Amino acid sequence: MGRNSGFIAMHATLSSRDVDVCLIPEVPFQMDGPCGLNAYVEKRLKERGRCIVVVAEGAGQNIVVDKRAVVRDRSGNRLLSDIGLYLYNELKLYFQQKETEINLKYIDPTYMIRAVPANAADNLYCTMLAHMAVHGAFAGFTAFTVGPVNGFHTYIPLADVTNLQNKVNIVDRNWLRLVASTGQSEMMDTSLSGSDCNGTEPEAEPDFLTA
Repeated sequence: MGRNSGFIAMHATLSSRDVDVCLIPEVPFQMDGPCGLNAYVEKRLKERGRCIVVVAEGAGQNIVVDKRAVVRDRSGNRLLSDIGLYLYNELKLYFQQKETEINLKYIDPTYMIRAVPANAADNLYCTMLAHMAVHGAFAGFTAFTVGPVNGFHTYIPLADVTNLQNKVNIVDRNWLRLVASTGQSEMMDTSLSGSDCNGTEPEAEPDFLTA
């Protein structure tokens, strides 16, 4: 889950409070280098004795080495490379090369999320959506869906739903709360910008005037 947006991973991380790093499609990262994910995980293991990584399905697709041709499913969506398995293998190899023994576990919770039993609120909400969809069809509407807008359940044209894709705003307070909670760095190459792993620019040397 999280092919193009990292909302599920972000909200799960915020609600858990135990996660050390959250990777989403909206925020690129790299594996190697002093600011890469490998170095960050190693640092956290030394500090805390464990490191929990939450990754969305579409995160890191730019770094996954996959030479196969672009394959699409029946809906026309591109089949993504398995970033979870890629991270598992890369982290395992990194610590093997450093001759450091770690206990690494990879859990794919896709069906755990989808198989959560519906509660009373879920049943009520789905019943309301079903009723409205049937009433809309009886009224002669086509190419529409039903959903909440500003506290009201409304009919929404499919063209408006598919026109834009909702993305995590990485300058919004929710993502900033997550970064403050996990303490994660940018995990990008900062050698060209001159900043540190947290994106902080180095302090300029003071200019001294001599008389």
